[in-house]
Amino acid sequence: MKIKCIIIDDEPLAGEVIETHLNEFSNMQLLASYTNPLDALTIIESGDVDAVFIDINMPKMNGLDFIKSLDAKPYFIITTAYREYAVESFDLDVFDYLVKPVPFTRFLKSINKLSQKMILENSSEIAQPTADKSFIFLKVDKKLIKIKFEDIYFIESLKDYIKVFTKTGDYLAHKSLSGITEELPSNLFLRIHRSFTVALDKIQALEGNSVLIADKRIPIGRKYINHAKDVILNKS
Repeated sequence: MKIKCIIIDDEPLAGEVIETHLNEFSNMQLLASYTNPLDALTIIESGDVDAVFIDINMPKMNGLDFIKSLDAKPYFIITTAYREYAVESFDLDVFDYLVKPVPFTRFLKSINKLSQKMILENSSEIAQPTADKSFIFLKVDKKLIKIKFEDIYFIESLKDYIKVFTKTGDYLAHKSLSGITEELPSNLFLRIHRSFTVALDKIQALEGNSVLIADKRIPIGRKYINHAKDVILNKS
């Protein structure tokens, strides 16, 4: 399994150090390096990136502000010469915080942790949920709300939150779309867009690059279109 990553650092020499470290790992694939975070926006939003090594202090845009601006987020590993941003970084759920100059031994520890995380994620995606589980608990306003799978229409990502649309009401929770999608049975739910996961049995119609659910039109993302249509039309 290759872990696809990019580097964002306005200092070419610092970026080269990270790239040299990455070259020591056969399971790491460097897709590109950028000096401006905004130039990396397209590839990150495509969903093809697993991990991002990013500096904080950059002239065009602060690395932490860039992370805050994203909806769907890969694993971010901070690489900076400053220790004082550590608390703020981990509040943003960054995966790791590396202080420059990054020694290889510390980098090795981070890559090992990332590799183990990715292996566990892939294993959970392959594993099917138990047949008798028909609900999830969602933390809403400091309460755990039981939501039945059969009641869910679709789920929308709203930056650091998700909104779950159901027969009994709509629920806002501090959770990622990727996180909740992994908790749902893959034979019942499908992610069709970086901002939407839908209940397959609630789809009323498929029209062009969108589906109709509960009389609401939901777009199908370009990277999801082929697989989504195959699944929806029972051809996969």
